[in-house]
Amino acid sequence: MKDYYQILGIPKTASQEEIKRAYYALAHKYHPDKGGDMEKMKEINEAYQVLSDKEKRAQYDRFGTAEGQPGAGGQGWDFNWTWGQPGSSGAGFEFDFDDMEDIFGSVFGFGSKKSQKRDLKRGSDIRLDMEITLDQTLRDIEREITLRKYIVCQRCAGLGAEPGTAVNECPTCRGTGEVQEVKRTILGSFTSWTTCPNCKGEGQKPEKPCNVCGGEGRIKGAEKISIKIPAGIDDSQVIQIAGKGDAGKRGGPAGDLFARIFIKKNSQFERSGDDLYATISISLTQAALGDKIQIGLLDGKKMDIDIPAGIEHGKIIKVAGEGIPHFRRRGRGDLYLKIIIEIPKKLTKAQKELLKRLKEEGL
Repeated sequence: MKDYYQILGIPKTASQEEIKRAYYALAHKYHPDKGGDMEKMKEINEAYQVLSDKEKRAQYDRFGTAEGQPGAGGQGWDFNWTWGQPGSSGAGFEFDFDDMEDIFGSVFGFGSKKSQKRDLKRGSDIRLDMEITLDQTLRDIEREITLRKYIVCQRCAGLGAEPGTAVNECPTCRGTGEVQEVKRTILGSFTSWTTCPNCKGEGQKPEKPCNVCGGEGRIKGAEKISIKIPAGIDDSQVIQIAGKGDAGKRGGPAGDLFARIFIKKNSQFERSGDDLYATISISLTQAALGDKIQIGLLDGKKMDIDIPAGIEHGKIIKVAGEGIPHFRRRGRGDLYLKIIIEIPKKLTKAQKELLKRLKEEGL
């Protein structure tokens, strides 16, 4: 039994798109019109005919064969064609192999006009990085930046035409931005859609291009943009500001602005998710007897913390609700304090005497 997955060089879990890509790549390599192997091309085509059909693929996966497949009683494709070579009896079609994807798109029903249509007037997206401090994540903040980018041309209001002149529909494509192209190939004649060469896919052309922007409807300039950064934002998180990218061509929609937020490291607090971690140092007597100490929080406020008597080195004290606000939802994370008991390196004579007494008492 032939292993069709191995022939196409794909795993058994491959998607239909992966099957198509593998087939195109192998067809480019082995097609007889490109000096490839005819028998190998037949084998590749046979594998594609089965694996690209959901029902045939399911039957092949289950039984090792597929009804109607080439080589198993089905019609399949006949690759015993003439290729227009000198002395051949074939029709001698002119075949541009670089257009194979367009041809197969017509045969198998993908690559339609609708899927190929794209907004050529839309402005590009812009990406930038911003840095904030850890304490700024505790509240909503707003940053104003000046960004150099494409902005709408003021003279023509973005239309691309001199004031008082018209923007006309392209006579070649009649405003669609695309024209039909008929290709005659070894498989027959196929109709595909391509970008209109007259209007470059925009569907319109100004009667008289604007003197400032040259008909593009936009120029390079600077714009002040306010970026709102929500509380609780995490490191490397991206904020999208719709319509603040480059202005589109001739009144087309603007792109978006994507701001990636970086958070500076804090010398006192470390963040993990929405929780904060810090260490506090206490003395040996505070650990033994217990105490109430005051700590500084990330927002600059002070808080009293009870240290229980007999606390051990490395013990964690949880302070609920003193972490980072949850991003765009209620509540906050927690603060975790790791207790560090400091052992004095130098003792006075009196301190040494006291410790000796404590030792004698069994402490």
